[in-house]
Amino acid sequence: MDFAWSEEQTQFRESVKKFALEELNDGLRERDKRSEFNLEGWRKCADFGIHGLPIPIEHGGLGADPLTTVGVLESLGYGCKDNGLVFSINAHMWTLEVPLLDFGSKEQKQRYLPRLCNGSLVGGNAMTEPGSGSDAYSLQTTAERRGDRYVLNGSKTFVSNGGVGDLIIVYATLDRSIGPNGICGFLVERDYPGLQVGRALEKMGLRTSPMAEVFLENCEVPVENRLGREGNGKNLFTHSMNWERACILASAVGAMQRLLETSIRYAKDRKQFGQSIGKFQLVATKLVDMKMRVDQARAALYQTAWLQGKGKSIFLEAALAKLTISENWVRCAEDAIQIRGGYGYMVESEVERELRDALGSRLYSGTSEIQRVLIASLLGL
Repeated sequence: MDFAWSEEQTQFRESVKKFALEELNDGLRERDKRSEFNLEGWRKCADFGIHGLPIPIEHGGLGADPLTTVGVLESLGYGCKDNGLVFSINAHMWTLEVPLLDFGSKEQKQRYLPRLCNGSLVGGNAMTEPGSGSDAYSLQTTAERRGDRYVLNGSKTFVSNGGVGDLIIVYATLDRSIGPNGICGFLVERDYPGLQVGRALEKMGLRTSPMAEVFLENCEVPVENRLGREGNGKNLFTHSMNWERACILASAVGAMQRLLETSIRYAKDRKQFGQSIGKFQLVATKLVDMKMRVDQARAALYQTAWLQGKGKSIFLEAALAKLTISENWVRCAEDAIQIRGGYGYMVESEVERELRDALGSRLYSGTSEIQRVLIASLLGL
């Protein structure tokens, strides 16, 4: 496996890092308090080409391979402290753009992908329901074919980008008698009659990424907006989740690298008992552990993306990458706070927000427990 970056890739990554540091962090503390989505930052990222990273040029994207894509997202996560904005971009990319690219009709791609890439449409995904979570396919939302339309009824929760989304994939059951094989995915536009966005859901972390409930009451969706064939919703969702688990935490690796570097600087500058606290073995050990976790997470990320680019199956590797990065991100954020002591606990330090944001990664895209179950089964257990 060759993870060496070409000069072009290196320049692109550096330009993204510089852009993020200069353009995406102003006013973050106040936006976090208000749970405010950074629409201006969203548009700036789209103009830079980030939204269209994995999408072919003919559909308005950059046509980057998976390894280049995660490398760029890693740089974005390093430069942009607004983990909520980055999460919204990832949700837009992996839960809508990629499944649309891989399962959509020619007309669907032409209609939606260019606008998703340029940021004029905000995308999302509506799978989870109040009664379903890890048991993803136990859906109560139904779809009924009526002539040239499907009529959807049900409710969804934890819809990322739900409050600002213009286009979402809604999963619904067409035929309950055949279980998961009766599920379909539908491209639902925000202004379709019968779709109502409910209350915004206030979160512990990732507060700048809007999340909401979505209700469907006799919501009519044109047949041409079904994504893929009837009953293919399970395959659609599994495919989407594979990409999501493999790539959604690329930016977290960049955030972890930033935490490591700022923690090293703090340990060198902070004096206690007449010397830098980094000279104390217990502090130094935490920094060494952070470095190991960053390198471990990066290796899992790059290996998975490299295999994806080679057309290999990554079901096991994606689950391992998602589990490794999420757990390591949380532990790095905890150590970053501990190294700073009381100051790390203060909002002013901006490190406590990193921990709040990191904790969510153990839950979305399949909990850490679910990843362990998947990995164990793939090991034959």
